[in-house]
Amino acid sequence: MLRRCSMSHFFIATVVISTLISILGQQRPWTTMLPQELLGLDLRFDKNATTMASTDFGRLTQVLPAAVLYPSSVQDITTLVKSSFSSYLPFSIAARGHGHSIHGQAMAHNGVVIQMGSLNHTHEIRINVSSSSSDFYADVGGEQLWIDVLRATLRHGLAPPSFTDYLYLSVGGTLSNAGVSGQTFLHGPQISNVYELDVVTGKGKMVTCSKHHRSELFYAVLGGLGQFGVITRARIALHPAPQMVKRTRLLYTDFSAFTRDQEYLISLNIGEGFDYVEGSLIRDETEIDTWRSSFSKKDKEKIRSLLAKHHLIYLLEGTKYYDTVTAPTADQEVDLLLNGLTFIPGFAFKNDLLYVGFLNRVYDGELELRHKGLWDVPHPWLIIFVPKSRISDFNEGVFKKILKRNSTMGPVLVYPMNRNKWDERMSAVTPDEDVFYHVGFLRSAMHDWEYLEDQNKEILSFCVDNGIKTKQYFPHYTTNTEWKNHFGPKWNKFIERKKSFDPKGLLSPGQKIFTAMPWQWK
Repeated sequence: MLRRCSMSHFFIATVVISTLISILGQQRPWTTMLPQELLGLDLRFDKNATTMASTDFGRLTQVLPAAVLYPSSVQDITTLVKSSFSSYLPFSIAARGHGHSIHGQAMAHNGVVIQMGSLNHTHEIRINVSSSSSDFYADVGGEQLWIDVLRATLRHGLAPPSFTDYLYLSVGGTLSNAGVSGQTFLHGPQISNVYELDVVTGKGKMVTCSKHHRSELFYAVLGGLGQFGVITRARIALHPAPQMVKRTRLLYTDFSAFTRDQEYLISLNIGEGFDYVEGSLIRDETEIDTWRSSFSKKDKEKIRSLLAKHHLIYLLEGTKYYDTVTAPTADQEVDLLLNGLTFIPGFAFKNDLLYVGFLNRVYDGELELRHKGLWDVPHPWLIIFVPKSRISDFNEGVFKKILKRNSTMGPVLVYPMNRNKWDERMSAVTPDEDVFYHVGFLRSAMHDWEYLEDQNKEILSFCVDNGIKTKQYFPHYTTNTEWKNHFGPKWNKFIERKKSFDPKGLLSPGQKIFTAMPWQWK
């Protein structure tokens, strides 16, 4: 059976020939060995470029590509993919946005990494706000960061309805996963707020797709982990942006009360409840003092006393958006909501923030962590979706037992989402229950990150052993069987879409979904 050769063999041979020519005193540049259609591209093979593209936010692995493409236009991406697809020696390709993957998902061993941010340096305007007869929307380059999308749309008094908590992520990157945060229960993930896409498929074809045009590709790409195409443009839904946020934080020691209140809040319709709902754990005093908590000195003392008695506190965070028109009633609306909740009396904390300040608050934390040398370190994150019916079992086995054996190394998030806000035609997968919980272990490690990775595996094993049917977000699997179990009933559809849109298996090899040759897919 024929085996596919890697691009590294081709480039290594090219470099060797170049070196020999240089030694012999000849003047021909080694780039003349490249296929003709690639000669005009900004392909870089130097150590600086390949090393930069060999690591990601996780810093848990290093995978060297053979080259990095710095596109000056979307056409450069099309040319690169088409060249590989047409070649006798096809090479793998990974699109890299902000490199915020954890286990090398945006890497391409011996292949080519596309540095999508290079499109920012063109003269083309890559964020355009428009309107139709009934909708506002923004046409946004796949390389754009959400913080820049927010700033551009706010100039028109508009904003996307759904964000991630961290805004320094690329549009193409989050749409390839889902894009979730405390707004997801109300507006759905970011993939549920897209009207149209431009995609370079694994055949090197530029395709515009939507729910009504080339819909199979549209649904495949959204949540498709980069397997079907490179997103070069997305048409994002917009709505009128608020000006201010009334932020409320409530403390619980009873997990049942904590989850019951969260589930009640996400059952309310738009305008009836909070616009944002998230929960997290407070396990020791360091979490009281973090940027994420930002309690007053007096409130910190109260919380420390509570923590000393109970050792584990659950924090529910809800926000109400408002503007100058709705400001007079915002406090009253929040107070009415709180009247029906069962948090610990005297442990409700409210403050007001600018809308932009609230959405971008994690960046303030990033600056603080960078100052302390705690940002550019390994991040052995684990994010899973847990069915509502088993979240109490998860609390007893994981929050109270497994996590008890390590010191705090980052926030642990736990908040519910509504499955009816997710479109089942998309590639993204969720637990098969109407309500499920996002549980994120967002930890950093200065040295012993292997210990935290082992603990992540222990958490996953606990779920398997106890029949808790979770789904990984930012999934990391290494075998075909694990991926098949992850996608469940969507697996066969996923395979068919791969064969249709990337038949040679060129795209996003770092996900390790299709490690076999196309004709061996099962």
